[in-house]
Amino acid sequence: MHDRSRPILGLVCAGALAVGVLGAAPVQAREVVAFSGAAPGTIVVRTHERRLYLVVGEGRAIRYTVGVGKAGKQWAGETHIDGKYLRPAWSPPSEVRRDKPSLPDVIPGGSRKNPMGAAAMTLNGGEYAIHGTNVPSSIGGFVSYGCIRMYNADIVDLFERVNVGTPVVVVR
Repeated sequence: MHDRSRPILGLVCAGALAVGVLGAAPVQAREVVAFSGAAPGTIVVRTHERRLYLVVGEGRAIRYTVGVGKAGKQWAGETHIDGKYLRPAWSPPSEVRRDKPSLPDVIPGGSRKNPMGAAAMTLNGGEYAIHGTNVPSSIGGFVSYGCIRMYNADIVDLFERVNVGTPVVVVR
């Protein structure tokens, strides 16, 4: 795990950034479902379903509802987790800054204005992450600049289940 005070730079994922308030009760949307087609320990994101699956084996996966890239911001491919951060600071990348020039250079970790939420796991290449949210109502939508957005309780659950190096497959 990496130092949580280090801002996550270059992530194109804030989406419809809004000042949200984390709900009083943790919100989660995970369940165990039948799943085949990927090795145990693999994360599979099905963008069109707005679901993330952590394959646990024996034909099962933990399914999470997620927010995904909005039109024109979706991607597909294979990568892996290359960093894990709790309550990360966030620096808006240039694409987000163009759309929202009033954003500060860095939003501190733990701030209600920080779109990364409770935790973030960066994906190889550094452009995208799987992360929490400061806007729980965005989960289940096409809302980001390409990152995978989860309820904070769900990102913490996934964070505890996977390691740096975990394979990630994103399909449309």
